[in-house]
Amino acid sequence: MTEADRITIASGISGPDLMEKAGLTVADAISLRWKAQPVTLLCGPGNNGGDGFVIARLLAQRGWPVRLALLGQVNALTGDAAHHAAAWTGPVEPLSPECVREASLVVDAVFGAGLSRPIEGVIADTLRQITAPIIAVDMPSGVDGNTGQVRGFAAKASLTVTFFSAKPGHWLYPGRDLCGELLVTDIGISHNVLSTIQPRITRNAPSGWDLPQSDAEDHKYRRGHCLIATGVMPGASRLAAHAALRAGAGLVSVAVAPARIAEVAAMPAAVIQRPCPDLPSFARLAQEPRVSSLIIGPGAGADGRTRRRVLAALATGKAITLDADALTAFAEEPARLLKHLPPSPAVLTPHEGEFSRLFPDITGDKLSRARQAAARAGAVVLLKGPDTIIAAPDGRAAINTNAPPWLATAGSGDVLAGIIGGLLAQGLPPFEAACAGAWLHGEAANAHTSGMIADDLPAALPQALLSARDYVRVRQS
Repeated sequence: MTEADRITIASGISGPDLMEKAGLTVADAISLRWKAQPVTLLCGPGNNGGDGFVIARLLAQRGWPVRLALLGQVNALTGDAAHHAAAWTGPVEPLSPECVREASLVVDAVFGAGLSRPIEGVIADTLRQITAPIIAVDMPSGVDGNTGQVRGFAAKASLTVTFFSAKPGHWLYPGRDLCGELLVTDIGISHNVLSTIQPRITRNAPSGWDLPQSDAEDHKYRRGHCLIATGVMPGASRLAAHAALRAGAGLVSVAVAPARIAEVAAMPAAVIQRPCPDLPSFARLAQEPRVSSLIIGPGAGADGRTRRRVLAALATGKAITLDADALTAFAEEPARLLKHLPPSPAVLTPHEGEFSRLFPDITGDKLSRARQAAARAGAVVLLKGPDTIIAAPDGRAAINTNAPPWLATAGSGDVLAGIIGGLLAQGLPPFEAACAGAWLHGEAANAHTSGMIADDLPAALPQALLSARDYVRVRQS
């Protein structure tokens, strides 16, 4: 955002004008949602506080009773913030808990997305005293705009108004929850600046990837053949197989031990069962030229047999999705897995527990951890959760935001692995397949509500695929 501001100012729009527009969008958002009532503006010593002075002036002009409290001294303000503080003709009082005790609304313009220190002392004490709805300017004070983590203390906002583009902290928990309603407003920064800035982190959406396209001459093998290794819990591989088919793979087969063939009989009739009594049999199946992607992990069993299958699959160099037991099986020797990953086009889909077993020394915020892990593994890492991160070895990352709470149900991860494997089978690159898979997974879940089970998800995928294509058409129009 600093660079976006710099480029915009260099193009001829002044800093004070940008700040005026930012304050105007917040004042308008407040006026649309609340009737005029006593409001307290909490202003910080930087540009976020400058936005607060603009908001205070505009609300006062509209007849709102306004009280303004500043962290620091007016004569210490500089730049654009000093310019707009000079335009405020009302009183300025010191920021303190007393100034919010009787407020009907509070505007938090203390620190924005560029927070560089923990919230403590009088700021934290003041925020803790607030019982009225809070409107946060750019970011609730205390939430790190890069990570969504709380530094010291943060109060939950009813509304957060940010400018030009959302920041990672708006979508990553706990920041995502603390923002309340998020409104991204236009303050005159052209989206053309993104071609100069070239951000590496995006919000996951269909505009960021292309779905596989079909044509009249397609046949099942041109649409891809996905092979799934079954194990001790065939139901998990059944979910993955159904999802891979619904994601568009032309053919899905399962490698199944002869003794377990009866257990997988409930799979969709389109799924082909391939008897696989031992490791050499699996290796031969994986090496078949028409097999274009592999999935190992759902219900596989976290044991030596699964480890050997993973290594045999990686030796083929084919696209592969490694989930659940395929990751846990290497908990005692993660370096062995990481050593054999390149150059396979691989997607790893750990939840937090599996991630910590594979990358025990990688700590910090979720986004940074996922990116470090992807760089180390030379593979795409999809770190699951309500704010799933998809990270590529080259530094790209996407934050998925459409997953509803009811996805937290047994088997939903197996469905996700199946979707990704089905997309890989059709030739989608690993990062794009993982991003598309996460979004389609969330979209399919949003077709249901509480009470949904994982078995419900595959049938909702065709409509989710249509929704993705509609999303792109609407954006293009």
